[in-house]
Amino acid sequence: MAPARVVKVAAVQAAPVSFDLDKSLEKLVKLTGEAAAGGADLIVFPEAFLSAYPWRYAFDATVGAREQRGRQWYAKYYDSAVAVPSPTVDIISNAAKSHGVYIQVGLVEKDGGTLYCTALLMGKDGSVLLKHRKLIPTAAERLVWGRGAGDGLGVVQTDIGRIGTLICWENYMPAARLALYQQGVEIYLAPNADDLPSWIASMQHIAKEGRCFVVSVNQMCKVSDFPTDYPPFAPEHHDRKPDGSKWEPEDVVSRGGSLVVGPLGVPLTEPVWDKEEIIFADLKLSEVTESRLDFDPVGSYARPDVFTLAVNTKPGTNVSFTT
Repeated sequence: MAPARVVKVAAVQAAPVSFDLDKSLEKLVKLTGEAAAGGADLIVFPEAFLSAYPWRYAFDATVGAREQRGRQWYAKYYDSAVAVPSPTVDIISNAAKSHGVYIQVGLVEKDGGTLYCTALLMGKDGSVLLKHRKLIPTAAERLVWGRGAGDGLGVVQTDIGRIGTLICWENYMPAARLALYQQGVEIYLAPNADDLPSWIASMQHIAKEGRCFVVSVNQMCKVSDFPTDYPPFAPEHHDRKPDGSKWEPEDVVSRGGSLVVGPLGVPLTEPVWDKEEIIFADLKLSEVTESRLDFDPVGSYARPDVFTLAVNTKPGTNVSFTT
């Protein structure tokens, strides 16, 4: 019998230098080097790592009104976002190529006048393998992020396995999960911004349902990871901590909770809370096949004669020009 194929993944639980693309990119390159030195084949960064998840801020928008300060901060957010392709993507590409690793990074992508929450998967040769835009931003995210389309709802065959991704609460969309299952996902990446304990149960459920490995990675960030004049954390702002007190620089905004789960829903690592850490896990790919002995959501445990799903994979382009 051939030896089992083992893939080492690294979930990078860390915060960007929010609203500062250059410094966030420097941190990404540094952490990539550390994860590669630890033997990682695949390195996964959190949602919106380049270069900010705008915690607790709706850019001064309320129903029926917008304020000038919010527009100015949106412009800052736009300036710290990433175009694809761009020199920023080239730097990520070079990091993947120089270390011979796969990298997935969550970034705020700018395209035209709209921002998107995007996961970008780079091959170890530096090529872009997959660009997935979050299909539906959650709650107030919908003000600042546009909706993705079905063209990014893919699974990529690589020499370390079949890789797919959904971002944060997209993972609560059964149809989106089923689309990845149908494409044979083996390593399911779930960058997110959810540090509630119930999220852990969701990741275990998805791993067991999809019979795949799940890599859940979140930021661990503090008030000090944001500019000193970031409105929600300014002393004069109405936003407060749950106990009603003002925010302080060392207060934790997102606790993290990143972990890796095996294809029977059993965690391979424990959730990491309240600190930055690179979480390593060895994935024995034969366990995916073993797990499907008694359950395959799109095979032995599917009923296509009863249930069907259609997925529109066309890009979300508004205007088509013909000659």
